[in-house]
Amino acid sequence: MKGTFITFEGCEGVGKTTQVEMLKRYLSERGRDFLFLREPGGNAVSEKIRELILTKENGEMCGRCEALLYSAARAQLIETVIRPALDAGRLVICDRFADSTYAYQGVARGLGADYVAKLNALACGDVVPDLTVFLDMAPSEAFARKGGADSSDRLESAGAQFHERVYEGYLQAADKWPERIRKVDARRSPQEVFASVLRAIAEAGISL
Repeated sequence: MKGTFITFEGCEGVGKTTQVEMLKRYLSERGRDFLFLREPGGNAVSEKIRELILTKENGEMCGRCEALLYSAARAQLIETVIRPALDAGRLVICDRFADSTYAYQGVARGLGADYVAKLNALACGDVVPDLTVFLDMAPSEAFARKGGADSSDRLESAGAQFHERVYEGYLQAADKWPERIRKVDARRSPQEVFASVLRAIAEAGISL
């Protein structure tokens, strides 16, 4: 694969959407070709799976079902969108990827790192981000800043203890793959965070 793959990760409300939008604007102003995606989603099949996962009406969904649905959406996205774009030499930016499964399902849902590793291997194959930007902020601070959880989102409304476990999962992932995952302090102003994001990209040897 000839392209570059950057992913953004973090707990709910840390400002991923804001940072990704700032990066998209930065790249557009410089005439840079890029492809932006979100997970789960990014194509018709994966967007339908997203609805299944996030809708509050599916509150009885078990952790294994949740993990398998995320993996199915990811496999479809990789096969139909990400791999072709990378093979064509494009810059691909994705809001969430396999590290979310590690944090949310592996740690927070208690499925374990081995189970998630097998799922990600099946779904991703050899597609691994060149850089993962982890926007680091504790859930209590993030939810306070965004004004609380979205009650219509099944995962956002899963409770404080669940989101604390998600955060612990991200910290574990950052310790496990330090060569790929770069932590950025998300507690500062959007402009300060974005400056750190650009530094993290440059330090990873990626030219924008």
